[in-house]
Amino acid sequence: MATSRRVWSFSRRLKLHFSSLKPIYAAAPCVPVRFQGSSQQSGDHVITDAFKPPKEAFTLEDRPHFPGSSSKWTEKLCFVEPTRYDGIPVYRVMDRDGQIMDSTQDPNFNEETVVKMYHTMTLLNTMDRVLYDSQRQGRISFYMTNYGEEGTHIGSAAALDDKDLVFGQYRETGILMWRGFPIQQFMNQCYGNNAGGDKGRQMPVHYGCTERCFVTISSPLATQMPQAVGSAYAYKRAGNGQVVITYFGDGASSEGDAHAAFNFAATLDCPIIFFCRNNGYAISTPTAEQYRGDGIACRGPGYGMSAIRVDGNDVFAVYNVTKAAREIAFKENRPVLIEAMTYRIGHHSTSDDSSAYRSVDEVRYWDKHDHPIGRLRKYMFRKGLWDDDKEQAWMKKSKQTILTAFADAEKRKKSSPVECFRDVYKEMPWHIERQMQETKEHLAKYRDQYPLDKFDSWDD
Repeated sequence: MATSRRVWSFSRRLKLHFSSLKPIYAAAPCVPVRFQGSSQQSGDHVITDAFKPPKEAFTLEDRPHFPGSSSKWTEKLCFVEPTRYDGIPVYRVMDRDGQIMDSTQDPNFNEETVVKMYHTMTLLNTMDRVLYDSQRQGRISFYMTNYGEEGTHIGSAAALDDKDLVFGQYRETGILMWRGFPIQQFMNQCYGNNAGGDKGRQMPVHYGCTERCFVTISSPLATQMPQAVGSAYAYKRAGNGQVVITYFGDGASSEGDAHAAFNFAATLDCPIIFFCRNNGYAISTPTAEQYRGDGIACRGPGYGMSAIRVDGNDVFAVYNVTKAAREIAFKENRPVLIEAMTYRIGHHSTSDDSSAYRSVDEVRYWDKHDHPIGRLRKYMFRKGLWDDDKEQAWMKKSKQTILTAFADAEKRKKSSPVECFRDVYKEMPWHIERQMQETKEHLAKYRDQYPLDKFDSWDD
Protein backbone atom coordinates (compact mmCIF):
# COMPACT_ATOMS: atom_id res chain seq x y z
CA MET A 1 0.00 0.00 0.00
CA ALA A 2 2.03 2.82 -1.36
CA THR A 3 1.56 6.07 0.50
CA SER A 4 3.86 7.80 2.93
CA ARG A 5 1.27 8.65 5.58
CA ARG A 6 -1.57 6.29 6.37
CA VAL A 7 -3.42 4.93 9.36
CA TRP A 8 -6.06 2.25 9.72
CA SER A 9 -9.63 3.36 10.23
CA PHE A 10 -12.80 1.44 10.74
CA SER A 11 -16.13 2.97 11.69
CA ARG A 12 -18.21 1.96 14.71
CA ARG A 13 -21.39 2.34 12.69
CA LEU A 14 -22.34 1.12 9.25
CA LYS A 15 -21.23 4.38 7.73
CA LEU A 16 -18.26 4.81 5.42
CA HIS A 17 -16.38 8.05 5.84
CA PHE A 18 -15.76 9.87 2.60
CA SER A 19 -13.37 12.84 2.76
CA SER A 20 -15.26 16.08 2.25
CA LEU A 21 -14.13 19.30 0.66
CA LYS A 22 -12.55 20.32 3.95
CA PRO A 23 -8.76 19.80 4.02
CA ILE A 24 -8.21 18.41 7.53
CA TYR A 25 -8.98 14.76 6.84
CA ALA A 26 -8.55 13.46 10.36
CA ALA A 27 -10.85 16.04 11.94
CA ALA A 28 -13.30 17.04 9.21
CA PRO A 29 -16.80 15.57 9.39
CA CYS A 30 -17.61 13.19 6.59
CA VAL A 31 -20.39 15.33 5.12
CA PRO A 32 -19.23 16.78 1.79
CA VAL A 33 -20.23 20.34 0.89
CA ARG A 34 -23.14 20.05 -1.50
CA PHE A 35 -23.25 21.79 -4.86
CA GLN A 36 -26.65 22.37 -6.42
CA GLY A 37 -26.62 23.74 -9.93
CA SER A 38 -24.41 26.83 -10.04
CA SER A 39 -24.94 27.73 -6.38
CA GLN A 40 -22.22 27.20 -3.80
CA GLN A 41 -22.74 26.96 -0.07
CA SER A 42 -20.51 29.58 1.53
CA GLY A 43 -20.83 29.90 5.27
CA ASP A 44 -24.28 31.17 6.27
CA HIS A 45 -25.48 32.20 2.82
CA VAL A 46 -25.52 31.09 -0.81
CA ILE A 47 -23.52 32.63 -3.63
CA THR A 48 -25.92 32.54 -6.54
CA ASP A 49 -23.91 34.70 -8.93
CA ALA A 50 -20.23 33.92 -9.40
CA PHE A 51 -19.29 37.59 -9.66
CA LYS A 52 -21.84 39.28 -7.45
CA PRO A 53 -22.46 38.43 -3.77
CA PRO A 54 -26.09 38.49 -2.61
CA LYS A 55 -27.36 41.69 -1.01
CA GLU A 56 -27.86 40.07 2.37
CA ALA A 57 -24.18 39.16 2.49
CA PHE A 58 -23.30 42.73 3.39
CA THR A 59 -25.29 42.52 6.60
CA LEU A 60 -23.74 39.21 7.71
CA GLU A 61 -20.29 38.35 8.98
CA ASP A 62 -17.61 39.85 6.77
CA ARG A 63 -16.45 36.98 4.57
CA PRO A 64 -14.73 36.83 1.18
CA HIS A 65 -17.03 36.29 -1.77
CA PHE A 66 -14.50 35.53 -4.49
CA PRO A 67 -15.85 33.12 -7.10
CA GLY A 68 -14.57 29.58 -6.84
CA SER A 69 -13.78 29.33 -3.13
CA SER A 70 -15.44 29.10 0.30
CA SER A 71 -13.14 30.82 2.74
CA LYS A 72 -12.70 33.07 5.74
CA TRP A 73 -10.42 36.07 6.03
CA THR A 74 -7.11 35.75 7.84
CA GLU A 75 -4.43 38.24 8.82
CA LYS A 76 -1.82 35.53 9.23
CA LEU A 77 0.55 34.88 6.35
CA CYS A 78 0.54 31.09 6.32
CA PHE A 79 1.11 28.66 3.46
CA VAL A 80 -0.79 25.39 3.41
CA GLU A 81 1.83 22.68 3.79
CA PRO A 82 1.29 19.02 2.80
CA THR A 83 2.86 17.86 6.07
CA ARG A 84 0.38 19.83 8.15
CA TYR A 85 -2.41 17.26 7.87
CA ASP A 86 -2.79 13.63 8.73
CA GLY A 87 -3.01 11.25 5.79
CA ILE A 88 -6.42 10.03 4.69
CA PRO A 89 -7.12 6.86 6.72
CA VAL A 90 -7.35 3.41 5.12
CA TYR A 91 -10.74 1.79 5.62
CA ARG A 92 -10.74 -1.94 6.32
CA VAL A 93 -13.10 -4.67 7.49
CA MET A 94 -10.73 -7.63 7.99
CA ASP A 95 -7.23 -7.69 9.38
CA ARG A 96 -4.47 -9.68 7.66
CA ASP A 97 -5.59 -12.85 9.45
CA GLY A 98 -9.13 -12.68 8.10
CA GLN A 99 -10.58 -11.50 11.39
CA ILE A 100 -13.51 -9.03 11.22
CA MET A 101 -12.42 -5.91 13.11
CA ASP A 102 -15.85 -4.37 13.66
CA SER A 103 -18.96 -6.53 13.33
CA THR A 104 -21.03 -3.55 12.15
CA GLN A 105 -18.83 -3.39 9.03
CA ASP A 106 -19.24 -7.07 8.12
CA PRO A 107 -21.29 -7.23 4.87
CA ASN A 108 -22.63 -10.58 6.13
CA PHE A 109 -22.55 -12.37 2.81
CA ASN A 110 -24.14 -15.78 2.61
CA GLU A 111 -21.95 -18.80 1.95
CA GLU A 112 -22.76 -18.88 -1.76
CA THR A 113 -21.52 -15.32 -2.31
CA VAL A 114 -18.32 -15.75 -0.29
CA VAL A 115 -17.48 -18.98 -2.12
CA LYS A 116 -18.18 -17.30 -5.47
CA MET A 117 -15.77 -14.51 -4.53
CA TYR A 118 -13.09 -17.02 -3.62
CA HIS A 119 -13.69 -19.14 -6.72
CA THR A 120 -13.44 -16.13 -9.00
CA MET A 121 -10.29 -14.78 -7.37
CA THR A 122 -8.51 -18.13 -7.49
CA LEU A 123 -9.73 -18.95 -10.99
CA LEU A 124 -8.30 -15.63 -12.17
CA ASN A 125 -5.04 -16.45 -10.44
CA THR A 126 -4.87 -19.86 -12.13
CA MET A 127 -5.65 -18.39 -15.56
CA ASP A 128 -2.91 -15.82 -15.04
CA ARG A 129 -0.35 -18.53 -14.36
CA VAL A 130 -1.30 -20.55 -17.44
CA LEU A 131 -1.35 -17.58 -19.82
CA TYR A 132 1.83 -16.07 -18.37
CA ASP A 133 3.65 -19.35 -18.98
CA SER A 134 2.06 -19.53 -22.42
CA GLN A 135 3.62 -16.20 -23.36
CA ARG A 136 7.00 -17.24 -22.00
CA GLN A 137 6.80 -20.32 -24.25
CA GLY A 138 6.07 -18.16 -27.30
CA ARG A 139 2.48 -19.31 -27.70
CA ILE A 140 0.96 -15.83 -27.30
CA SER A 141 2.61 -12.47 -27.84
CA PHE A 142 1.87 -10.62 -24.59
CA TYR A 143 0.20 -10.92 -21.20
CA MET A 144 -0.46 -8.99 -17.99
CA THR A 145 -1.12 -10.79 -14.72
CA ASN A 146 -3.37 -9.62 -11.89
CA TYR A 147 -1.39 -11.14 -9.01
CA GLY A 148 -2.12 -9.37 -5.72
CA GLU A 149 -4.93 -7.18 -7.03
CA GLU A 150 -7.73 -9.75 -7.15
CA GLY A 151 -9.48 -8.17 -4.16
CA THR A 152 -9.94 -4.85 -5.95
CA HIS A 153 -11.58 -6.62 -8.90
CA ILE A 154 -14.01 -8.89 -7.11
CA GLY A 155 -14.90 -6.58 -4.25
CA SER A 156 -15.86 -3.76 -6.59
CA ALA A 157 -17.54 -5.97 -9.21
CA ALA A 158 -19.78 -7.56 -6.57
CA ALA A 159 -20.98 -4.13 -5.43
CA LEU A 160 -21.98 -2.91 -8.88
CA ASP A 161 -25.12 -3.55 -10.87
CA ASP A 162 -24.31 -5.77 -13.84
CA LYS A 163 -25.69 -3.07 -16.15
CA ASP A 164 -23.33 -0.40 -14.81
CA LEU A 165 -20.86 0.56 -17.52
CA VAL A 166 -17.20 -0.34 -16.93
CA PHE A 167 -14.21 1.42 -18.46
CA GLY A 168 -11.13 -0.58 -17.51
CA GLN A 169 -7.47 0.25 -17.90
CA TYR A 170 -5.97 -3.18 -18.59
CA ARG A 171 -5.70 -4.99 -15.25
CA GLU A 172 -9.39 -5.53 -14.49
CA THR A 173 -9.93 -9.05 -15.82
CA GLY A 174 -11.70 -10.10 -12.62
CA ILE A 175 -14.60 -7.72 -13.24
CA LEU A 176 -15.43 -9.47 -16.51
CA MET A 177 -14.94 -12.86 -14.92
CA TRP A 178 -17.35 -11.95 -12.09
CA ARG A 179 -19.93 -10.93 -14.68
CA GLY A 180 -19.76 -14.31 -16.35
CA PHE A 181 -17.49 -13.72 -19.32
CA PRO A 182 -16.62 -17.26 -20.46
CA ILE A 183 -13.14 -18.62 -19.77
CA GLN A 184 -13.06 -19.80 -23.37
CA GLN A 185 -13.49 -16.21 -24.57
CA PHE A 186 -10.61 -15.02 -22.40
CA MET A 187 -8.44 -17.64 -24.06
CA ASN A 188 -9.73 -16.90 -27.55
CA GLN A 189 -8.96 -13.22 -27.14
CA CYS A 190 -5.42 -13.80 -25.91
CA TYR A 191 -4.74 -16.23 -28.74
CA GLY A 192 -6.32 -13.90 -31.31
CA ASN A 193 -8.18 -16.75 -32.97
CA ASN A 194 -11.27 -16.76 -35.17
CA ALA A 195 -13.60 -17.48 -32.24
CA GLY A 196 -12.66 -14.36 -30.31
CA GLY A 197 -15.08 -11.47 -30.18
CA ASP A 198 -12.45 -9.08 -31.52
CA LYS A 199 -11.48 -11.43 -34.40
CA GLY A 200 -7.82 -11.17 -33.45
CA ARG A 201 -7.59 -7.43 -33.97
CA GLN A 202 -6.53 -6.55 -30.43
CA MET A 203 -3.50 -7.21 -28.26
CA PRO A 204 -3.93 -9.96 -25.66
CA VAL A 205 -5.78 -8.90 -22.45
CA HIS A 206 -7.56 -6.09 -24.33
CA TYR A 207 -10.95 -7.56 -23.55
CA GLY A 208 -14.36 -6.07 -24.27
CA CYS A 209 -17.95 -7.26 -24.07
CA THR A 210 -21.02 -5.27 -25.02
CA GLU A 211 -23.41 -7.73 -23.37
CA ARG A 212 -21.60 -7.36 -20.05
CA CYS A 213 -21.27 -3.58 -20.30
CA PHE A 214 -17.48 -3.69 -20.42
CA VAL A 215 -15.88 -1.23 -22.86
CA THR A 216 -12.97 -2.67 -24.84
CA ILE A 217 -9.57 -2.00 -23.30
CA SER A 218 -7.29 0.53 -24.98
CA SER A 219 -3.53 0.57 -24.34
CA PRO A 220 -2.86 4.32 -23.91
CA LEU A 221 -3.04 5.34 -20.25
CA ALA A 222 -6.03 7.28 -18.91
CA THR A 223 -7.78 7.80 -22.27
CA GLN A 224 -10.72 5.83 -20.88
CA MET A 225 -11.29 8.33 -18.07
CA PRO A 226 -12.74 11.34 -19.96
CA GLN A 227 -14.64 8.88 -22.16
CA ALA A 228 -16.18 7.39 -19.02
CA VAL A 229 -17.18 10.85 -17.80
CA GLY A 230 -18.91 11.51 -21.12
CA SER A 231 -20.82 8.27 -20.79
CA ALA A 232 -21.79 9.13 -17.20
CA TYR A 233 -23.09 12.50 -18.33
CA ALA A 234 -25.15 10.78 -21.02
CA TYR A 235 -26.49 8.34 -18.40
CA LYS A 236 -27.45 11.30 -16.21
CA ARG A 237 -29.38 12.94 -19.03
CA ALA A 238 -31.04 9.66 -19.97
CA GLY A 239 -31.99 8.93 -16.35
CA ASN A 240 -31.45 5.21 -16.91
CA GLY A 241 -30.68 4.39 -13.28
CA GLN A 242 -27.15 3.18 -13.97
CA VAL A 243 -23.72 4.55 -13.10
CA VAL A 244 -20.33 4.38 -14.75
CA ILE A 245 -17.11 3.18 -13.15
CA THR A 246 -13.66 3.74 -14.57
CA TYR A 247 -10.57 1.97 -13.29
CA PHE A 248 -7.05 3.37 -13.47
CA GLY A 249 -3.69 2.96 -11.82
CA ASP A 250 -1.60 5.35 -9.76
CA GLY A 251 0.56 5.93 -12.84
CA ALA A 252 -2.43 6.89 -14.97
CA SER A 253 -3.44 9.46 -12.34
CA SER A 254 -0.47 11.57 -13.46
CA GLU A 255 -1.83 11.83 -16.99
CA GLY A 256 -3.58 14.99 -18.13
CA ASP A 257 -6.65 12.99 -19.12
CA ALA A 258 -7.13 11.98 -15.49
CA HIS A 259 -7.26 15.57 -14.28
CA ALA A 260 -9.56 16.61 -17.12
CA ALA A 261 -11.87 13.73 -16.23
CA PHE A 262 -11.95 14.67 -12.54
CA ASN A 263 -12.83 18.26 -13.31
CA PHE A 264 -15.49 17.52 -15.91
CA ALA A 265 -17.12 14.91 -13.67
CA ALA A 266 -17.29 17.29 -10.72
CA THR A 267 -18.49 20.36 -12.59
CA LEU A 268 -21.09 18.39 -14.57
CA ASP A 269 -22.26 16.35 -11.54
CA CYS A 270 -21.80 13.01 -13.26
CA PRO A 271 -22.80 9.64 -11.73
CA ILE A 272 -19.35 8.08 -11.97
CA ILE A 273 -16.96 6.19 -9.70
CA PHE A 274 -13.25 6.76 -10.21
CA PHE A 275 -11.53 3.62 -8.94
CA CYS A 276 -7.78 3.94 -8.54
CA ARG A 277 -5.74 0.77 -8.04
CA ASN A 278 -2.72 2.18 -6.22
CA ASN A 279 -0.43 -0.84 -6.49
CA GLY A 280 2.83 0.89 -5.65
CA TYR A 281 4.40 1.14 -9.10
CA ALA A 282 3.78 2.86 -12.42
CA ILE A 283 5.60 0.13 -14.34
CA SER A 284 9.06 0.70 -12.80
CA THR A 285 8.43 4.06 -11.12
CA PRO A 286 7.59 3.75 -7.42
CA THR A 287 4.97 6.08 -5.98
CA ALA A 288 7.62 7.88 -3.91
CA GLU A 289 9.12 9.17 -7.18
CA GLN A 290 5.78 9.72 -8.89
CA TYR A 291 4.00 12.19 -6.57
CA ARG A 292 4.65 14.08 -3.35
CA GLY A 293 1.12 14.37 -1.96
CA ASP A 294 -0.86 11.96 0.18
CA GLY A 295 -1.65 9.45 -2.55
CA ILE A 296 -4.53 9.85 -4.99
CA ALA A 297 -7.59 10.16 -2.72
CA CYS A 298 -6.54 13.63 -1.52
CA ARG A 299 -7.12 14.93 -5.05
CA GLY A 300 -10.85 14.30 -4.77
CA PRO A 301 -11.70 17.21 -2.43
CA GLY A 302 -9.52 19.49 -4.55
CA TYR A 303 -11.77 18.81 -7.50
CA GLY A 304 -14.98 18.92 -5.48
CA MET A 305 -15.46 15.16 -5.17
CA SER A 306 -15.99 12.90 -2.19
CA ALA A 307 -13.10 10.49 -1.77
CA ILE A 308 -12.12 7.51 0.32
CA ARG A 309 -9.10 5.27 0.76
CA VAL A 310 -9.60 1.52 1.22
CA ASP A 311 -7.49 -1.55 1.86
CA GLY A 312 -7.53 -3.09 -1.62
CA ASN A 313 -6.43 -6.46 -0.24
CA ASP A 314 -9.61 -6.68 1.84
CA VAL A 315 -12.35 -7.82 -0.55
CA PHE A 316 -15.10 -7.02 1.97
CA ALA A 317 -13.84 -3.47 2.52
CA VAL A 318 -13.64 -2.89 -1.24
CA TYR A 319 -17.21 -4.15 -1.55
CA ASN A 320 -18.52 -1.83 1.19
CA VAL A 321 -16.76 1.21 -0.22
CA THR A 322 -17.84 0.60 -3.81
CA LYS A 323 -21.43 -0.04 -2.77
CA ALA A 324 -21.53 3.21 -0.78
CA ALA A 325 -19.89 5.11 -3.64
CA ARG A 326 -22.45 3.77 -6.07
CA GLU A 327 -25.25 4.98 -3.82
CA ILE A 328 -23.79 8.49 -3.86
CA ALA A 329 -23.26 8.46 -7.63
CA PHE A 330 -26.72 7.06 -8.31
CA LYS A 331 -28.86 8.99 -5.83
CA GLU A 332 -27.01 12.30 -5.83
CA ASN A 333 -25.63 12.40 -9.39
CA ARG A 334 -22.09 13.23 -8.40
CA PRO A 335 -18.70 11.60 -8.76
CA VAL A 336 -16.77 9.68 -6.11
CA LEU A 337 -13.07 8.83 -6.00
CA ILE A 338 -11.92 5.53 -4.48
CA GLU A 339 -8.24 4.83 -3.87
CA ALA A 340 -7.66 1.12 -3.27
CA MET A 341 -4.28 0.50 -1.65
CA THR A 342 -2.80 -2.76 -2.90
CA TYR A 343 0.40 -4.22 -4.31
CA ARG A 344 1.30 -5.52 -7.76
CA ILE A 345 2.98 -8.84 -7.03
CA GLY A 346 3.62 -9.75 -10.67
CA HIS A 347 5.69 -7.95 -13.26
CA HIS A 348 3.95 -5.03 -14.93
CA SER A 349 3.62 -7.19 -18.03
CA THR A 350 5.56 -9.88 -19.86
CA SER A 351 7.64 -7.03 -21.32
CA ASP A 352 8.83 -6.05 -17.83
CA ASP A 353 11.38 -7.47 -15.40
CA SER A 354 10.51 -6.06 -12.00
CA SER A 355 13.62 -7.53 -10.37
CA ALA A 356 15.49 -4.60 -11.90
CA TYR A 357 13.76 -2.09 -9.62
CA ARG A 358 12.51 -3.97 -6.53
CA SER A 359 13.77 -6.73 -4.30
CA VAL A 360 12.60 -10.32 -4.20
CA ASP A 361 12.08 -9.97 -0.45
CA GLU A 362 9.67 -7.08 -1.00
CA VAL A 363 7.55 -9.09 -3.39
CA ARG A 364 7.70 -12.19 -1.20
CA TYR A 365 6.39 -10.24 1.80
CA TRP A 366 3.22 -9.14 0.02
CA ASP A 367 2.69 -12.55 -1.53
CA LYS A 368 3.02 -14.43 1.76
CA HIS A 369 1.70 -12.00 4.37
CA ASP A 370 -0.82 -9.65 2.77
CA HIS A 371 -2.39 -11.36 -0.23
CA PRO A 372 -6.14 -10.77 -0.83
CA ILE A 373 -6.75 -14.44 -1.65
CA GLY A 374 -4.93 -15.61 1.46
CA ARG A 375 -6.88 -13.19 3.64
CA LEU A 376 -10.25 -14.33 2.30
CA ARG A 377 -9.20 -17.99 2.67
CA LYS A 378 -8.38 -17.40 6.35
CA TYR A 379 -11.80 -15.81 6.86
CA MET A 380 -13.50 -18.80 5.23
CA PHE A 381 -11.60 -21.26 7.38
CA ARG A 382 -12.60 -19.29 10.50
CA LYS A 383 -16.25 -19.44 9.46
CA GLY A 384 -16.15 -23.12 8.55
CA LEU A 385 -16.91 -22.37 4.89
CA TRP A 386 -13.71 -23.93 3.54
CA ASP A 387 -11.22 -26.65 4.36
CA ASP A 388 -8.18 -28.35 2.87
CA ASP A 389 -10.20 -30.96 1.02
CA LYS A 390 -12.36 -28.32 -0.68
CA GLU A 391 -9.25 -26.35 -1.53
CA GLN A 392 -7.56 -29.29 -3.18
CA ALA A 393 -10.66 -30.30 -5.13
CA TRP A 394 -11.34 -26.75 -6.34
CA MET A 395 -7.75 -26.11 -7.41
CA LYS A 396 -7.77 -29.31 -9.43
CA LYS A 397 -11.10 -28.45 -11.06
CA SER A 398 -10.21 -24.83 -11.81
CA LYS A 399 -6.88 -25.76 -13.38
CA GLN A 400 -8.58 -28.34 -15.59
CA THR A 401 -11.15 -25.74 -16.67
CA ILE A 402 -8.40 -23.35 -17.70
CA LEU A 403 -6.31 -25.98 -19.49
CA THR A 404 -9.30 -27.27 -21.46
CA ALA A 405 -10.11 -23.77 -22.72
CA PHE A 406 -6.42 -23.15 -23.36
CA ALA A 407 -6.11 -26.24 -25.55
CA ASP A 408 -9.22 -25.37 -27.55
CA ALA A 409 -8.08 -21.77 -28.16
CA GLU A 410 -4.62 -22.81 -29.27
CA LYS A 411 -5.79 -25.23 -31.96
CA ARG A 412 -8.18 -22.79 -33.64
CA LYS A 413 -7.20 -20.86 -36.74
CA LYS A 414 -6.63 -17.12 -36.79
CA SER A 415 -9.20 -14.85 -38.41
CA SER A 416 -8.84 -14.01 -42.10
CA PRO A 417 -6.25 -11.27 -42.74
CA VAL A 418 -8.91 -9.14 -44.41
CA GLU A 419 -10.86 -8.90 -41.15
CA CYS A 420 -8.67 -5.94 -40.24
CA PHE A 421 -10.55 -3.91 -42.86
CA ARG A 422 -14.03 -4.80 -41.64
CA ASP A 423 -16.14 -3.37 -38.81
CA VAL A 424 -14.46 0.03 -39.05
CA TYR A 425 -17.39 1.63 -40.84
CA LYS A 426 -20.99 0.49 -41.03
CA GLU A 427 -20.64 0.53 -44.80
CA MET A 428 -17.11 0.03 -46.13
CA PRO A 429 -15.98 3.13 -48.09
CA TRP A 430 -14.29 2.82 -51.46
CA HIS A 431 -10.74 3.49 -50.28
CA ILE A 432 -10.92 0.78 -47.58
CA GLU A 433 -12.43 -1.57 -50.16
CA ARG A 434 -9.48 -0.86 -52.43
CA GLN A 435 -6.96 -1.52 -49.65
CA MET A 436 -8.65 -4.83 -48.85
CA GLN A 437 -8.48 -5.87 -52.51
CA GLU A 438 -4.81 -4.93 -52.72
CA THR A 439 -4.11 -7.04 -49.65
CA LYS A 440 -5.85 -10.05 -51.20
CA GLU A 441 -3.82 -9.65 -54.40
CA HIS A 442 -0.59 -9.35 -52.42
CA LEU A 443 -1.28 -12.47 -50.38
CA ALA A 444 -2.23 -14.40 -53.50
CA LYS A 445 1.02 -13.40 -55.21
CA TYR A 446 3.30 -14.14 -52.24
CA ARG A 447 1.35 -16.99 -50.70
CA ASP A 448 4.48 -19.01 -50.01
CA GLN A 449 5.85 -16.20 -47.81
CA TYR A 450 2.99 -16.29 -45.31
CA PRO A 451 1.61 -19.05 -43.01
CA LEU A 452 -1.83 -18.75 -44.56
CA ASP A 453 -2.75 -22.30 -43.59
CA LYS A 454 -3.11 -21.01 -40.01
CA PHE A 455 -5.68 -18.38 -41.04
CA ASP A 456 -9.25 -18.49 -42.24
CA SER A 457 -9.70 -18.04 -45.96
CA TRP A 458 -10.58 -14.57 -47.19
CA ASP A 459 -12.95 -15.95 -49.82
CA ASP A 460 -16.49 -14.61 -49.26
